[in-house]
Amino acid sequence: MSTVQGGGGQLRREMSRLDLVMAGLGAIIGSGWLFGVLYAANDAGPAAVLGWVIGGIAVILIGLVYAELSGMLPEAGGIARYPHFTHGSLVGFIMGWGAFIAYSTVPAIEAEAVVQYSEHYITSFNNSTFLRLVVEALLLVLFFAINSYGVKAYAKTNTIVTAIKFIMPTLTILVFLFVASHWSNYSYQPPMASKVPGGFAPYGVAGVLKAVALSGIVFSFLGFRQAVDMAGEAKNPQRDVPRAIMTAIGLAIVLYVMLQVVFIAGIAPSALSKGWAALNFTSPFAQVASALGLGWLATLLYADAVISPAGTGNVYLASTARVVYAGAANKYLTKRFLTLTDKGGVPILGLVVTLIFGILALLPFPSWQSLVGVISSATVFTYMIGPVSAAVLRKNHPDAHRPYRQGALEVVGPLAFIVGTLIIYWSGWNIDWKLIVAILVGTLIYGIAAARPNTTLDKVDAAALKSGVWLIVYLLVMLAMTYFGSATFGAPFNKGKGLIHYPLDLVVVVVLSLVFYYWGVASGRKTQAGIDAFDRADRDRLERNKAEQSTLR
Repeated sequence: MSTVQGGGGQLRREMSRLDLVMAGLGAIIGSGWLFGVLYAANDAGPAAVLGWVIGGIAVILIGLVYAELSGMLPEAGGIARYPHFTHGSLVGFIMGWGAFIAYSTVPAIEAEAVVQYSEHYITSFNNSTFLRLVVEALLLVLFFAINSYGVKAYAKTNTIVTAIKFIMPTLTILVFLFVASHWSNYSYQPPMASKVPGGFAPYGVAGVLKAVALSGIVFSFLGFRQAVDMAGEAKNPQRDVPRAIMTAIGLAIVLYVMLQVVFIAGIAPSALSKGWAALNFTSPFAQVASALGLGWLATLLYADAVISPAGTGNVYLASTARVVYAGAANKYLTKRFLTLTDKGGVPILGLVVTLIFGILALLPFPSWQSLVGVISSATVFTYMIGPVSAAVLRKNHPDAHRPYRQGALEVVGPLAFIVGTLIIYWSGWNIDWKLIVAILVGTLIYGIAAARPNTTLDKVDAAALKSGVWLIVYLLVMLAMTYFGSATFGAPFNKGKGLIHYPLDLVVVVVLSLVFYYWGVASGRKTQAGIDAFDRADRDRLERNKAEQSTLR
């Protein structure tokens, strides 16, 4: 068993390729398939199927970039490490802080999903918000307990649970394909008297784009990067992490597209009399299965609706702790957060902080859908730095060992950045202003704390400031775009009329994306932290090669 030294313990390299794939799938297959199909249909009607394809393509573009980064530099909590290596402390902190905001709230949303489906069995949840909060908090404590035993216990538990989780949506697809018969829903026209839109895309292209950002589509795919965050604990990260990323994304795209296809066909036309936007289920697939006479399947779905979100919550609690650990490795937090347990080799303070923030996240966001937009926007924001960092490392470390080298990065990189920026814009003002203000306020607080004399935190010096100006301006420009942009995506300017009308606003966002992408790449530099990271990766690779040769002898 190989290890990676931390502060007061060691990270254990005990995760196989299967464990890494299951970490990604375990995070992807959570509450998204249980609720996302309904909310996507509300926003886009039958065209929600296209939304899942668009979301999948977007995540593939981003995933390809992270496949190169994670194979080249396998680091625990990689999302907070890569920008630190390429741009220094300011950009690194912003991305790490954004990742923490996104990740730490996912266990809460998954606990909420468990309780919402459990209402079928425990009706008292309907009448007591306090009881719901207590049970959700206890679920988070359970996730904490599993993770505290160590990465091996976490990985094996998650692999088993994810295998079970994958069976249920697959079974649902197969059964619905044979039983669901309302295929005319794909061109459904409500009664003329209702005056609600019908057809395949009743709310147009804009409805599809909003569904990608807000209904849970992007949220459902976001778990692919768990393999990146757990790379520091993989047996052979440079080989296995890139493959795990692409395997998880590929399986997820097929699964989610087919789930949306059969869900549309399973709905009784009578439920659509007031249009797709009015369609309402508390337990979408289970209730549709019951209406189709599949009571046995509905029973299984209600049971799986407890297992699937719980498994995802467990995965994200582990990943968030690694992001906290990475923040300490970057010197954005004190050395105490580098402490690892002697027995399990887990960042225990990171787990504690994640548990506390997860419980707090239960309070202001009482429903699944109210959290999805915030998480999706925050996570995509942290994803879009990947293409920038990859391009900077290509420029400054051209000869570095890259087990996976992304072809045509000069095309894939800008496209991934554009897609990420569009998703943030589609999330709308009501989501984005909260996220961007939280990021900027957190950054200001860190800057003040790091400026104190005798602090051990990494200061935002002139070089880091110069490398990070582009990102601060990017945040401010995106804040302005979501305010003055099209009312189609919720811009409040001039009482919702918008200043830049749809679809011109999308063109403006694309142009701005290209400007900031190339500015971000030009702002990158060769840092000492990046040089040290490549040295560690080279030493680790040589040690594994020696170990393999010794085994062969």
